[in-house]
Amino acid sequence: MSAFYLFKIYLLLLRKEETMKANKKAVLAYSGGLDTSIILKWLNEALHYQVIAVCVDVGQKEDFKELEKKALNTGAASVMVIDAKDSFVKDYVFKGLKAGAIYEDDYLLGTAYARPLIAKILVNIAKAENASAIAHGATGKGNDQVRFEASIKALYPDVDIIAPWRIWDLNSRDALLNYAHKHNIPVPVSKENNYSRDDNLWHISHEGHDLESPQNAHDPAIYWKCQPIGAYPKAEKVSIDFEQGIPVAVNGVKMSAVEIVSTLNDIAGKCGVGVVDIVENRLVGMKSRGVYETPGGTVLYHAHKVLEKLTLDKATMHYKQKIALEYADILYNGLWFSPLKTALDAFVDETQKYVCGTVNLQLQSGTTRTLSATSPHSLYDEELVTFNADNVYDQGDATGFINLFSLSLKYYGKKHNLFEDNKMVSTTHTKVV
Repeated sequence: MSAFYLFKIYLLLLRKEETMKANKKAVLAYSGGLDTSIILKWLNEALHYQVIAVCVDVGQKEDFKELEKKALNTGAASVMVIDAKDSFVKDYVFKGLKAGAIYEDDYLLGTAYARPLIAKILVNIAKAENASAIAHGATGKGNDQVRFEASIKALYPDVDIIAPWRIWDLNSRDALLNYAHKHNIPVPVSKENNYSRDDNLWHISHEGHDLESPQNAHDPAIYWKCQPIGAYPKAEKVSIDFEQGIPVAVNGVKMSAVEIVSTLNDIAGKCGVGVVDIVENRLVGMKSRGVYETPGGTVLYHAHKVLEKLTLDKATMHYKQKIALEYADILYNGLWFSPLKTALDAFVDETQKYVCGTVNLQLQSGTTRTLSATSPHSLYDEELVTFNADNVYDQGDATGFINLFSLSLKYYGKKHNLFEDNKMVSTTHTKVV
């Protein structure tokens, strides 16, 4: 074969390779922050992808027009901004609220709610655009990589997933800043204010920088949603109406799900309600420290719990408390689309049928206090619990109940002589004169 034909074959193969590169698409979960701004450029330069930058609006504080310009200037082939606030609150946050899901007693799961929703949107766009890969900016040390990828794998098992933090040589946020400056990529942080933040309608998290040491008290100047304690000393009263476990009105005014959270964020935030500074156990095995602001969410969880205590029977309420721990772990660990979570949702929905009514609260200096609660399905009976004379409860019935309830304990004590094992130590009596 002549050199001419070999050269033609070489050109055809080269053109084919260039065509394949030109048609290779990746959908990137894009926030416009430091990490994803660098990733967008890196996907272009290092892996030769056409990047579809997707920003999902879950209520974060952002100028989306400027974000779109920035993504295009950084190298995105196209940019999509998806308003998902309504779905975020109704289909994700309120499910966890009904379940009572709180991770390790403190964390109201703001980031964990957003990730499966974002993953679902990324999958829908990847399928519609015939993209071969989905990319995200979660680090190899955190929970979000699991939350994104477990959700993507459940919904689109065969798509390629690109996690740059696990494969590139940019191994720190300072390295990212240097890369940004080298490529003239504007970023919203500096080496002096290098916090990692996740903001949405439900919460904002602050991690990294001086917060990496639990010995450092956090500076209230980092807050975005809440006033520091004492900045607004007045008390605010607020009422919340619920229907089947879902908040539907604030201070007597019917509102959408998004409006309810936004309104309570404003009221609770100025009262300093909803800040927690915690060390948590990450799924990947390490402990991390973060400061979380969830003003409206803190109030909603408090009110919902008050109403459940009025309307749920003891056995259901106690079992649901166990379920809440499991549900929180499922959410935190990124298993939103798991069959177990679906099954637990069915249980939770059944428990919420009668969680209806109004809860009145007082917010002041970082605290939430219950004032009163009413429900048409309340199991609380004033006549039954009164200390005054009544005609509905025969106190003599308690004798037989106690005899039966303690029967096994009584005979165990007889058999094993528990008194001898639990005799009081002899004491010296001092005579008082």
